[in-house]
Amino acid sequence: MAEETLSPALLFVNAILLFSAAGVYSTSLKLANECTYTVWPALVSGHGTPPLTTTTFTLEPGESASLLIPPSWSGQLWARTLCSYDLTSRFNCVTGDCGTGSEECISAQTVPPVTVAKFDISGDGGLDFYRVSAARGYNLAILVVPHSDDEGDCMATACVNAPDGPSETGGGCTTTCFAFGDPKNCCRGAYARPGTCKRSYYSSYFGSECPWAYRYEDDDGKEKNRTFACSCPVLRITFCPSPSSAMGHKVAAGAGKRSSSARKTKKVIVIVLVVVVAQEILHRSRIGTI
Repeated sequence: MAEETLSPALLFVNAILLFSAAGVYSTSLKLANECTYTVWPALVSGHGTPPLTTTTFTLEPGESASLLIPPSWSGQLWARTLCSYDLTSRFNCVTGDCGTGSEECISAQTVPPVTVAKFDISGDGGLDFYRVSAARGYNLAILVVPHSDDEGDCMATACVNAPDGPSETGGGCTTTCFAFGDPKNCCRGAYARPGTCKRSYYSSYFGSECPWAYRYEDDDGKEKNRTFACSCPVLRITFCPSPSSAMGHKVAAGAGKRSSSARKTKKVIVIVLVVVVAQEILHRSRIGTI
């Protein structure tokens, strides 16, 4: 039986497909629910970024889920609580509701209070940027921990020390903007320009309880950069992290940046493989086997 061979064109196509598949997903988000109650995570992609195939689901206490994230994706993630369908079949949540009347959220315009995690995957320098924000209030604790292939100075970030609010708010704490609605507290109008939106009592309080979370819309703190960065294949997001989950993860000032060597190494391996296949095509062409 004659040996089956592939044409140069097919070999080249296979090589390109292999190269492309390796770059389809660069990062995965691993979500874990350590709350004593059910949460409904919601993910919304930023403008002009690739949409995700999964944008909402349910996590019972103790459950976890993983999502593959394409390169150059940016978006927001939060957990909704005390959700149910009403008599008109509209889906509503006491905290984190996005106002669509369904489980799907089409925008990040959530109803405060809600703790939000924001991501920019494969951003500047190939790094993954992440932060936790309490600028829209606080409904539950969130811990974001990067997991890299090797040791580095990647930092975790979190808002885990805020107290529970009154039961009628689902345990959440709202913001001064949502409570009073004035331009000064909401960073609107004359206070929308950079540097004009200042801390309120609420944001100052959260500054001591959640020092590494954004507390108001213009909060990029000169003394602390609250956006963290790392080249990491996995970002683990924990809702209501237990003390054992939160302990041992270094949360420090500034962005924990390191080189994107792990991601670059993977790309180099695939590029080398494509070159090897191309050389094999040329070799077979010269000896007449294809």
